[in-house]
Amino acid sequence: MNDIAESIDISAILARYPAEDGQSALMPLLQDIQDTHGFLPIEALEQVAEHLNVPLANIHGVVSFYAQFSLTPRGRHIIKACMGTACHIRGQAAVLEEIQTLLGIRDRETTPDRLFTLEVVRCLGTCFLAPVIMIGEKYFGALSPAKVRKILAGYRESPVEG
Repeated sequence: MNDIAESIDISAILARYPAEDGQSALMPLLQDIQDTHGFLPIEALEQVAEHLNVPLANIHGVVSFYAQFSLTPRGRHIIKACMGTACHIRGQAAVLEEIQTLLGIRDRETTPDRLFTLEVVRCLGTCFLAPVIMIGEKYFGALSPAKVRKILAGYRESPVEG
């Protein structure tokens, strides 16, 4: 077991989901674990499989199918960079390149300090703001590389989202 997984105790979460609920409890249980711990360690998935009497392969299938789940620790701030048509046409490639350069990460990667995780998405549904990113629940639009530098600097200086 790795150090991160050893420190994760999911017994309180498992207790909220009766074993007899089986497969029907799987999604909310996985969401609770990820919401609490920020990711789904393999050891936790093994405990879920045993608790619900669901094959581990089924759980891996669910986790790998849904983009919301992560098997690796994620950053405190999830940056979603839209690559939809409107964003693409309005210069999102330069914005994304700036984010990647500033943070030293690519799509689905997390900074070593676990402050940021970058996720490239197909559409955020805010085309009128293009090019747009979302950090947590907050949208930032009409972006340029210079604006992105300022936004990320603000999150570095005051890492608690507000």
